[in-house]
Amino acid sequence: MLNFNDISLADKVWVDELLGYSGFMGTEYCFTSLYIWDKIYNSKICRYKEFLLLRSISGEMVNYLYPAGKGDLKESIEMLIADSRSIGHSFHITSIPTEGRTKLEELFPERFEFTSARNSFDYIYDRDNLATLSGKKYQSKRNHIARFKELPDWEYERISCDDLNKLAGQIDECIEMNREWCKINKCYDNSSLHNETCAATKALKNFTELKLRGGILRLSGKVVAFTIGEPLNKDTFIIHIEKAFSEIKGSYPFINQQFILHETDGYKYINREDDAGDEGLRKAKLSYHPVLMVEKYIAKEK
Repeated sequence: MLNFNDISLADKVWVDELLGYSGFMGTEYCFTSLYIWDKIYNSKICRYKEFLLLRSISGEMVNYLYPAGKGDLKESIEMLIADSRSIGHSFHITSIPTEGRTKLEELFPERFEFTSARNSFDYIYDRDNLATLSGKKYQSKRNHIARFKELPDWEYERISCDDLNKLAGQIDECIEMNREWCKINKCYDNSSLHNETCAATKALKNFTELKLRGGILRLSGKVVAFTIGEPLNKDTFIIHIEKAFSEIKGSYPFINQQFILHETDGYKYINREDDAGDEGLRKAKLSYHPVLMVEKYIAKEK
């Protein structure tokens, strides 16, 4: 039987190793994503041979993450199916990449019914496009940034682990800004925004241990925006958190561009994660013109 446990920082080393074998581009295949959202999705992980397995429970629904690693994939899937039977639930597997769907159809012909999980598709952008925002299609972004730059005393600042005393202050400021953002956006009346705020706080409090990179945008010394991300694989950088006060015109596009410019040199692609089905967020992400989408599927037994 499989032994699923809570996700701890001590798991990062072996989880990163197994995720590296697969090289999937989806946000679910990053330790930080799993760790900062674990309590929200009630997720637990298990190492089975050279595969990372994950089980999450939401209400009456039990979901399993498509396994990441190397070895006998069919065996690992069969172990997950047996686990679902042992706890009295039907088998659902989520975040299946396109190549994973092909593999499942090959290993288990006619056994699963697949559904496209559009709300979970990740948006992938060309890094240089986001850094330069050149061309007619980014004119509105450049206009918003120009308006922000007209404000006095703005400053971009790297969240750096080089000076731990400075880092502690930066983290405290970002946590306070996150709280203020939550209050302004009434996130306690919106479970999705509340969950995002909690995940952001957890990422900030474990910034060093998670080996994250961050950037801050200040106006007259006050933090008005921050971003957190990290390398996902050898050519892709992932943005986990981006917060800005939307009433300050241009703050979102400017922190986006500044972070890309200063913290992602050497990467070809930027993964800005999914839109969770939010129409406003979808429109915003599409406005940056992704070069591809990471398609994902859900499978359940017929």
